[in-house]
Amino acid sequence: MIISEYIDYTLLSPTTTEAEIIALCQEARKSNLNSICINSCYVALATELLIGTDVKICSTVGFPAGSASTATKIFEATNAIKEGASEIDMVINLGLLKSKNYVSVMKDISAVKTAISNIPLKVIIEISELNKNEIVKASQICSDANADFITTSTGFSKGGATFTAVKIIKKTVRDTIKIKASGGITNLEMSQKFIDIGVSRIGASPNLKLRKALLKLA
Repeated sequence: MIISEYIDYTLLSPTTTEAEIIALCQEARKSNLNSICINSCYVALATELLIGTDVKICSTVGFPAGSASTATKIFEATNAIKEGASEIDMVINLGLLKSKNYVSVMKDISAVKTAISNIPLKVIIEISELNKNEIVKASQICSDANADFITTSTGFSKGGATFTAVKIIKKTVRDTIKIKASGGITNLEMSQKFIDIGVSRIGASPNLKLRKALLKLA
């Protein structure tokens, strides 16, 4: 197993600069990472920078709150794909989920998935805002809506990925959908532990320790 193949190198701060995106792409190239995960305004820039590499570009949609209209999410997703995105990370509508309006939550996810066709769709369920039953329900909806991944967290709420939540998701969906652990993962040791319990992708933001570890693997 090559751990770099699991990494979505993530830079989603609203203050992220063009220079930081350029550096992110350069690091992703050097370390042969699976993908970068960025806000949609930088997809065109990243596409230009990553020409000739196997590094995928994942664009966020409805980020970080998830409360945008379905039509807005569809436009953001399809436009990002036109500009070069090869994966989409959309945020679930937490308000509708909390309202137990599960039909609308399902329709929101299904509509985006239909619009982007065979492009992988990851749905961020923001586990720190959910109790166990809500995590189970959100996971079931994502699976039923034909999403490709369930992503644990945006990294902008009260907490990030936890082993407990990943185990709940895994038990709920079995092998019908993949899991991305994201939020608060700062090193390869933690990444490996999540992979060992069934995660297929890791969302991790650049830091000095992680940079050094990834470069050693390159």
